[in-house]
Amino acid sequence: MEKYSFTADCGSVGVRLDKFLAGNVPDITRSALVNLIANGNVLVNNAGIAKNYKLRQNDIVTVTVPDPVEYEAKAENIPLDIVYEDEDLLVVNKPKGMVVHPATGNYEGTLVNALLYHCKDRLSGINGVMRPGIVHRIDKNTSGLLIVAKNDKAHKKLAEQIQEHSFTREYEAVVLGNIKTDRGTIDAPIGRHHVDRKKMTVTEKNSRNAVTHYEVIERFGRYTHIKCILETGRTHQIRVHMAYIGHPVAGDDVYGSKKEKLSFTGQCLHARKIGFVHPSSGEYLEFSSELPEYFQKFLNKLYNISR
Repeated sequence: MEKYSFTADCGSVGVRLDKFLAGNVPDITRSALVNLIANGNVLVNNAGIAKNYKLRQNDIVTVTVPDPVEYEAKAENIPLDIVYEDEDLLVVNKPKGMVVHPATGNYEGTLVNALLYHCKDRLSGINGVMRPGIVHRIDKNTSGLLIVAKNDKAHKKLAEQIQEHSFTREYEAVVLGNIKTDRGTIDAPIGRHHVDRKKMTVTEKNSRNAVTHYEVIERFGRYTHIKCILETGRTHQIRVHMAYIGHPVAGDDVYGSKKEKLSFTGQCLHARKIGFVHPSSGEYLEFSSELPEYFQKFLNKLYNISR
């Protein structure tokens, strides 16, 4: 159980309680905070209050976050596109729309549920019962390759490669606008957005270094097809970095542009290539994935429009 206490200063006067909490309570979504308010876990001056209450100067706000209910992910017979598998690991081609691991409000239909059915009890336990085998993640609406560890030894060695930046992760994306330079590097730290805790942003406060290298593959006037190589692997890194330089990923409904003209369901971002040193053999392995149908169709549309 965690507890937080805040005193509203003059800058917080008139701010709605739920908005105030979203900017001050770390790593809890706004909807979860609203539930805490509704359940009486948020008090203002020791009294329950509505989410739309507007703060007054010197109000004392206390928040009690109950311990999470332990949940164990269940095996589900969901088809997997397995690119490679041995006794230590799997390389899986995840479709767009599939969540990697269970979380609050989304306990079924994830990659982990499918892995538990396929691998039985042969998954690493380092990340607990909710994320067995998961060494790194990609977003729900990002398609492509990721690696899964079957045992703790493999997991540790693969995680070390990620930390040492020796793990190859190459993406392809279509971004809004015409990138003028053929290649470049975005070196900008990423942390939680100070208001919307579901979002990440480029910030110096409570952030971690993040480096993305990009290279233009083809230009389509208002859009550019690019390759991105991750030096680091922060949450939403490519999406945040490309939006930061004014070229958000096409179809990104979180960091994208409202001026986008072409309709597109989900972001046009694909984890195309992955490479690593095998944790047992010491051999460097590299795998690639063809662009999925949704991505290729969008490129074809851009090609036809631009010609």
